[in-house]
Amino acid sequence: MESGLTLTNDMRLVLGLVGFTMAMFVFDRIRADLVALVVLVVLGVTGLIAPEEIFSGFSGNAVISIMATMVLGAGLDRTGALNRLAAWLLRRGHGIEQRLLLMTSAIAGLNSSFMQNPSVMALYLPVASRLASRTGLALSRLLLPISAAIVMGAALTMVGNSPLILLNDLLVSANANLPSGMATLEQLPMFAPAPVGITLLVASLLYFRFYGNRKLAELETAAGGENVTPARTDSYFARTYGIEGDVFELTVTTESPLVGMTVAEAESLHDAPLLLALKTGNDTRLAPPADMRIWVGSVMGVMGPRQQVADFAQNQFLRMSSRLRHLGDLFNPSRAGISEAVVPPTSRFIGKSARELRLRHSHGISLLAINRDKQVIREDVRSVPLRAGDMLVFHSFWQDLARAAESRDFAVVTDYPKGEQRPHKFKIAMAIFAATIAIALTGKLPVSLTLMTGVAGMLLAGVLKMDEAYAAINWKTVFLTACLIPLGWAMDSSGAAAWVAGNTLERLPEGTPPWVLQVVVALLTTGFSLVISHVGATIVMVPIAINLALAVGGDPTAFALVAALSASNNLMTASNPVISMITGPAGYTSRQLWRVGGPLSLLYTVIAVSVVNLMFWGR
Repeated sequence: MESGLTLTNDMRLVLGLVGFTMAMFVFDRIRADLVALVVLVVLGVTGLIAPEEIFSGFSGNAVISIMATMVLGAGLDRTGALNRLAAWLLRRGHGIEQRLLLMTSAIAGLNSSFMQNPSVMALYLPVASRLASRTGLALSRLLLPISAAIVMGAALTMVGNSPLILLNDLLVSANANLPSGMATLEQLPMFAPAPVGITLLVASLLYFRFYGNRKLAELETAAGGENVTPARTDSYFARTYGIEGDVFELTVTTESPLVGMTVAEAESLHDAPLLLALKTGNDTRLAPPADMRIWVGSVMGVMGPRQQVADFAQNQFLRMSSRLRHLGDLFNPSRAGISEAVVPPTSRFIGKSARELRLRHSHGISLLAINRDKQVIREDVRSVPLRAGDMLVFHSFWQDLARAAESRDFAVVTDYPKGEQRPHKFKIAMAIFAATIAIALTGKLPVSLTLMTGVAGMLLAGVLKMDEAYAAINWKTVFLTACLIPLGWAMDSSGAAAWVAGNTLERLPEGTPPWVLQVVVALLTTGFSLVISHVGATIVMVPIAINLALAVGGDPTAFALVAALSASNNLMTASNPVISMITGPAGYTSRQLWRVGGPLSLLYTVIAVSVVNLMFWGR
């Protein structure tokens, strides 16, 4: 250690690169991935990293694992797994706020243990939106607890977030610079951090149950906030157009006066709900044509308030069911839903009605309402000639909507899934995912190879297409990580990490216990993560943590694990990708994030240091 305390030119250069990286990340004058590329090139040109090793980060286990988790997450998303989860949560939550919040956060936390945090948050944003629109619960009350659970749950495995994925590669690279006679640092197995992750996740759930949720409600009230929900949710359509309620199945009995009627005739009946689908024999249609007839045994998919639908069913001698036994696949939100579209001046639709255009027959689209000059038209809407500037409300398959929009006769303004959804692949995708986890549990294959096995399975099974897999990967994240990994190597090999560790110890009282140093490491890493990426914080702090452990006779792996865990301990600023994704939709202010997320971050540090020390007790 003593020789490492002399500051060399190589150390100065490495520390200068660290300073440059941090400054660029803070001021955001240059793209983060371009900064990482510059750092990589300088490391190679100056010889700090050998030319034959400089690009090894791109083929490292860390980068491969990050790519694989992104693709696996996309595969589950294509099957509508998260939409099914939202429906299940609504059923099991029974509208009870605390129960719904607890269940959603817990499951999101478990999901994050095998998927990248931003990917999980992206999947849960529409889930939270649906929950908010159905329950009236503000998104600001949902999103921060969910995001906190995602951050905490990521610590359940070594692939839950980028810092933990990077950790094993950094441990291996540190072996080259260990003192002679020192035992080699081993890679941590898949579920090594599980005790920390479980404790963190439980702590997060309890925190919001007894404090955080109440604090969010107080801050929301003080700010005069309203129930914030993203535009074009169910609540938006209910508020703007009066289109509300749930979807029900109505089975036509022999006594029903609807027998022999056309869809158009049934829709014109007094207090009829919105008729969105019809199954007659083997013919199942979303947006059934107006001339399609209704017979005994036909199943109608209708939308409206429960009482209205129940009254209609009673008056027309129909059997009502809230469980979608026959039409569930048609109404899967990943496949179909409500959208808005505007009629441009060049549209061929102008002057024609939906009946004349035969939107259902030709495009598979049901017209539900028209917004014209701030006046909503719902009565006999299919007979109204369309004008330029009309806002049309549709119900359709997303694919049918996308195909119809290609004509440019209307412009869709609602964000909807553009890619092909495959709910029929749900069971296959879940089986592949379960098999991937089972292989990981055995520990017989490297984590990166295990995850790529799952990716190959999803591609071969048709859950994803190859182009979709490429599109699922956030190449900026991959490039940033791969380019910065050599900076961590240089911190170690140049002695810069040892120099920083030595100078840190000089400024601390003699005989400082190792756990106090771990707290220092945790707080420093958290501080770095507030201003630079969690990847950058990991690459800078893990080598320093290892060298601090060597200097005081502590366990290097324990110190490194504390640093990697703390790199994600940012629940207060948008520099955390998960927090940045929820700030806009929920309308959080910086004050709200600091007042609610700050205490939780301190709790995170206490738990991480305490549980890691218990895990490594006696080693």
